Amino acid sequence: MKKTGWTLIIAMLALAAYLILWPVPVEPISWQAPAAPGYTGPHAANDRLSGIRLIDLGDETGPEHVALARDGKLYAAMASGNIVRMNPDGTAQEVFVNTGGRVLGFDFDAADNLIAADAMKGLLSIGPDRAVRVLINTVNGDPVRYANAVTAAANGKIYFTDASTRFAPKDWGGTFAASILDIMEQSPTGRVLEYDPSRKTTRIVARGLSFANGIALSQDEQTLFVNETGRYRVWKIAVTANDLDVTQGSPQAAVLLDNLPGYPDNLMRGLDGRLWLGFAKPRNPVIDAMSDKPLLRKVTLRLPRALWPVPKAYGHVIAFNEDGTVTADLQDPIGAYPETTAVTETPERLYIQSLHAKGLGWLAR
Repeated sequence: MKKTGWTLIIAMLALAAYLILWPVPVEPISWQAPAAPGYTGPHAANDRLSGIRLIDLGDETGPEHVALARDGKLYAAMASGNIVRMNPDGTAQEVFVNTGGRVLGFDFDAADNLIAADAMKGLLSIGPDRAVRVLINTVNGDPVRYANAVTAAANGKIYFTDASTRFAPKDWGGTFAASILDIMEQSPTGRVLEYDPSRKTTRIVARGLSFANGIALSQDEQTLFVNETGRYRVWKIAVTANDLDVTQGSPQAAVLLDNLPGYPDNLMRGLDGRLWLGFAKPRNPVIDAMSDKPLLRKVTLRLPRALWPVPKAYGHVIAFNEDGTVTADLQDPIGAYPETTAVTETPERLYIQSLHAKGLGWLAR
């Protein structure tokens, strides 16, 4: 019995030492998560997203970003690295291009080049001839580690987010794993960048964001809307800002939507001045409770991944005006369509984007 007792004690000490001392890649920052609002007010619980229909994508998964181009075709970025082109009803699917990485967002410029934020490659330009060019993958000698979302302005300038300067998806097991590490660490290293094709220059518009994600321009193209996933909010940032640290306060940056009920992912311009936002996951009370406990977050990352407090599936997308008024809220509490990242709105349909879905979701308008 004594031998068994000592064996148990040694095993428990070894486990405790592992949970406390084993190295992990994050250095968590203490912060105070606001009390979650729950599903109330403009986000009152509903099932308006539960009737979603699917376009079969064959072997493809993860239509993370979807856009309707001037050629009348839908383009969708897949987990395989393919950008698939199809008719709006899902027929005539073909691989337009494979970037060899993972495109998380794209837009079309005035010359119909597809401008892609590739999490593995940087900012890309893909011509109508399907030729792929790297526009930028460094800023002032610093790598663009996590190109995430992009929007092209009428004047030719391109704005995109670099979600994290700490965790590159190509080094940390992909985009989802890298995002978890960055959000668990909470070091606000995300930034907004501007690329000027006419001068071939890149500058930092703003920094200090906890996982900079979706981005969209205002109708007058003087303001950028930017999702800060790790802090559950949406910013308004002036396009004229230069190397602005949003954590320091400035009249050029303000929070438009705060303390949201989930992790905001992509942003898309819709019809009639609307912007659409998708929540990849809902808030998790365990994660919020650990916000001011950095050591506990380190311990959590030493657990098997199956025990990490990854939030449950919950479908949720919203539309809002540029003044922050929420005009639509669609939810699926069951989460049958996983990780609803945003909405592409056309006169006939709402296409629902997703990180990992095996089809492209849509609703009739």
